[in-house]
Amino acid sequence: MVSDWVSWVAAAAVMLALLAGLAALMLLRQRGRMLRQASDLASDLDQLNDRLWALAESEEHYRSLIAAQGDLIVRRDGTRIVYANAAYAALLGLGEAEIVGTTTAPRLIASRPVQALEGGARVFDECLATPEGERWISWVETVVPVALGRSVLQRVGRDITAHIAGERALDEARARAESANEAKSRFLATVSHEFRTPLNGILGMADLLGDTGLDAEQTTYVRALRTSGEALLGLVDGILDFARVESGKLDLASEPFDLGQLVETVSELMAPRAQAKGIELAAHLAPDLPTHFVGDRDRLRQILLNLVGNAIKFTESGGVGITIGRSGGKLAVGVADTGPGIPEERRQAIFEEFEQLDGPTARRQEGTGLGLAIVRRLAILMGGSVGVENRPEGGALFKVLLPLAAARGAAAPALPDWRGKRVLVVSPAPFGALYLREAVAAAGGKAVPAADAAAAMERLGTGQRWDAVLIDQSIGRDAAAALAAAALSAAAEHCLIMLSPLERRQFGSPREAGFTGFLVKPVRARSLYERLSPAPVQAAASQKQEAPHLSQPSHARLTVLVAEDNEINALLATRTLERFGCEAVWVGDGRQALAAIQAGFSGKGRSFDLALLDIRMPELDGLAVARAVRKLERSEPQRAALPLVAVSANVAESDRAAALAAGMDDCLAKPLDRAALQRWLDRVAEPAAAIRSA
Repeated sequence: MVSDWVSWVAAAAVMLALLAGLAALMLLRQRGRMLRQASDLASDLDQLNDRLWALAESEEHYRSLIAAQGDLIVRRDGTRIVYANAAYAALLGLGEAEIVGTTTAPRLIASRPVQALEGGARVFDECLATPEGERWISWVETVVPVALGRSVLQRVGRDITAHIAGERALDEARARAESANEAKSRFLATVSHEFRTPLNGILGMADLLGDTGLDAEQTTYVRALRTSGEALLGLVDGILDFARVESGKLDLASEPFDLGQLVETVSELMAPRAQAKGIELAAHLAPDLPTHFVGDRDRLRQILLNLVGNAIKFTESGGVGITIGRSGGKLAVGVADTGPGIPEERRQAIFEEFEQLDGPTARRQEGTGLGLAIVRRLAILMGGSVGVENRPEGGALFKVLLPLAAARGAAAPALPDWRGKRVLVVSPAPFGALYLREAVAAAGGKAVPAADAAAAMERLGTGQRWDAVLIDQSIGRDAAAALAAAALSAAAEHCLIMLSPLERRQFGSPREAGFTGFLVKPVRARSLYERLSPAPVQAAASQKQEAPHLSQPSHARLTVLVAEDNEINALLATRTLERFGCEAVWVGDGRQALAAIQAGFSGKGRSFDLALLDIRMPELDGLAVARAVRKLERSEPQRAALPLVAVSANVAESDRAAALAAGMDDCLAKPLDRAALQRWLDRVAEPAAAIRSA
């Protein structure tokens, strides 16, 4: 028994030992697994720590970027702030922690309209009250998702206060510029009115004087007086035109005009200025040019006047030449001079406003520097171009190309047949002599130049036949007279002296000096053809037709009221009306005009057939008188309306529109166009005659 028990105990001990070993083995294995798990956990923890550091760095980087940009960021859940950065908190004068969880918002002062963007975002600008004062913020508002499927309203803003201030400054500057431009326009309109009022008297009196019995010399002076007055009127209009061109409000005319007559008018107008400096002015039209073109005559005239005036200003000796021809299908206008020329580096700058050449010659000149700027603007406006180059012989050559078409039915003028004719041209002038030779050659003749008396004497002594000898007075009176005697001895049929208007008055009788006639410089090709052709050219007849024509007194029963505060203009209007056979009644202001019309309506005074009302008058202006008259007429529907014609020195379209709106039937510009006035008298005369004969 004991042995069995001992055996059992031993077996049990062995079993226990085995179990203990197994348990130890299991514990060792479990410990290994735990160690491996701990190692894995440690590795995972390291990775998590790395990710946390990366996220922290990313957030800090993001925050630093936002802070550097200065953008304001706020998120709201409803009205409650769930996130705000330091920039937005500073907008409220608080810290970030102080405003999260609150409904705080800055006070709104003003806002601009909201603009919706694609994707649902909105953009708008707000002016907010901040501790630092008013600030403009430009917001971009979007809905962004957050945790657990929720979303919040996010606003990202940028301070645009400086930008808004710049916009306001720009608006104020634009408003000041527009105000200054309006003030300039008013000033120009006022100056134009003040200039045109006395010019109305000058030109009108020249017309009245031209209607009286004048001899040929007096007629020439009156024509010159009118031409000068028209030129001054053109300059006044030119100032207004520059303002219109500058503002883009200048409208171009498109009408047929006589190109030759235009060039001759410019030459005659500018010649005294050239002759006063002792230089010549000459013009030449290509013989194949049509007589009439379609375009804006006044603008082309203005271009020529500015170019020629500029050339004369800078030319001290020699002369100025005008040429008109064709180039590449366009009208080519050239103005050459013998002045100092223009340096290449200045050839573009001189077309800018208020620009003039540098140097001693320029400093002796006066002027605004607008002439060439006007030329360039007008040329571009007409679809053309302008340029300048230096001539090989010295001086400058301005070229203008304009796309002007010939008028319908216009052809080159008929030229005399001078085939076989020989003409000696004695002149030292750089342009006039050349143009005369070209005119002779265009008619088929042969022109031989002689620059001085000695060369001319040599040619006259060769025994050759000369049909005509043209002698420029600039070679000297004695030398010219000696050449005239030599020409007659050589059996020349014509011997003509070429004189400026001043020289013509001082020269005396050309025939007594041995000449067969004279030509006035600048010599027109037309005048040359008339003098040397056996049959008179029809230009002389056309000139006679252009003389002032006075209508026969066909309006003897019309009574016209003249309301004008300027006595000279009133005298001009009344005398013109009397020449037309009307009875003119003058009043000096608008109140008197209205009283006279009212008296006529009531039968207590003269009944008027027409009233000419000056726009600007004391007491009542013409517009107020017109409104009052129309009001009286509306109160008496059976009364016929009195024709009212406004007379204004302002020629802007707005002035005409204001006159018509006030009840005027028409608006005539000063200087008063007699043809337009006569048309109104003809219009009024027929119904008036019918009423009075009934």
